[in-house]
Amino acid sequence: MQKVIVLFALFFLAGHANRLQGAETSSDAPEHTRDSTAAFKPARSFKEALEIWQTPEDINGWIAANFSYDMKRAMQLSETQRTNYAPPLSIYPPDEFFDIKAGVCVDLARFGVETLRRIDPQSDPKYLMIEFDPVHIAGNTLRLHWLVSFKRDGKAYFFADSKRPGHIAGPYSDTREFINVYEQYRVRKIVAFRELESYKKKRGTQKLKLQAPEKP
Repeated sequence: MQKVIVLFALFFLAGHANRLQGAETSSDAPEHTRDSTAAFKPARSFKEALEIWQTPEDINGWIAANFSYDMKRAMQLSETQRTNYAPPLSIYPPDEFFDIKAGVCVDLARFGVETLRRIDPQSDPKYLMIEFDPVHIAGNTLRLHWLVSFKRDGKAYFFADSKRPGHIAGPYSDTREFINVYEQYRVRKIVAFRELESYKKKRGTQKLKLQAPEKP
């Protein structure tokens, strides 16, 4: 009888762990809690940060130590809820994001892109928009994910990812190579992706025609 109880408990814990893992991969929230001990170059304001920071690593260190994911905001910006707001919810500008230190993937990506363009424009930072198969969290549909790409020595790197803040992925030969790896990491099918100069959809233009990633 005791052996049966132990086996049942192990089965329950294994199933519970799998459900937690599934929840983690479907959400864009960080896979680990924020590392407040991470080393970074401190700044009292965004203006001062622009004077101190020089590299993607400087931005990345600050993100690792400070960024918190705002799940409530993620639901508000979901496909299900975002049309409920008039005017639409805005994406935090970098100086505001620096102060509140919280947001969702596109807030973090905007902070990464615009900050890197100010301190290291030669790295050619861009938004990487990823379209996953949709997931449903608390009745809300989520599909798009945003992070930042930049170039160094002819190679592609990626960071400011809300799923793993403080991580720089690379080097990769190109974005498609990263997408193939990222799809496996997220355990979610990537339908399409595109590198963009802005997170904003231009008015008067058709829906973006996204590139479909190759399968290895």
